[in-house]
Amino acid sequence: MTGPTPPRVVVVLAKEPLPGKVKTRLIGRLTAAEAAGLARAALADTLDAVRALPGVRTVLALDGRPGPWVPPDVTVVPQASGGLDRRIAAAFGDVLGPDGEQGPALLVGMDTPQLGPLLPAVDFAGHDAVLGMADDGGYWAVGLRRPDPALFHGVPMSEPVTGQAQLDRLRGAGLRVRLLPPLRDVDTVPDAAAVARAAPGTRFARAWAAVSHRVPAGAGPERRG
Repeated sequence: MTGPTPPRVVVVLAKEPLPGKVKTRLIGRLTAAEAAGLARAALADTLDAVRALPGVRTVLALDGRPGPWVPPDVTVVPQASGGLDRRIAAAFGDVLGPDGEQGPALLVGMDTPQLGPLLPAVDFAGHDAVLGMADDGGYWAVGLRRPDPALFHGVPMSEPVTGQAQLDRLRGAGLRVRLLPPLRDVDTVPDAAAVARAAPGTRFARAWAAVSHRVPAGAGPERRG
């Protein structure tokens, strides 16, 4: 009987946390700078959680330029061009090698700063892929043993059906998929409040506490984008 098979590399897919470029659905209730501060805190929590995993290489696939907020032991690679489906596929190609000799690999986003307790339990044993669904219908994590762009190209992204469509694509390719526990992405003010409550010890929770007085219940509408 084989033991657990954790990922050997974890990719964090992220945007540079610049005001006006990240967490735009919070702008209006928060300033662009405050929204970017929340994004920066969420990214820092995510990187800290990944770096705490023993024997795991941390790669930041970044849309933008790295700054002093990137820890020195994190490898930074630029995101590929194109839609999110192509950027995810390219990230796996970058870190796994043509035959998956560097794997298995797990990819996560920057919108789930509460992911820390779940990462140590990610296990590929007996499976070809892992997938963690998000509460909004997307997914917060996906992992593979071997790269295959066809597993992602054309999957509708940022839609209520994204998670299920990705699961169908993985299973349709004959892969054995382990489902991870679902998590809530931070996109809106209610998301931010809920995630801060769920992970009170995080940088994100502290950053939210510093600005939450600006967004009382029933405050103005959120900007979409």
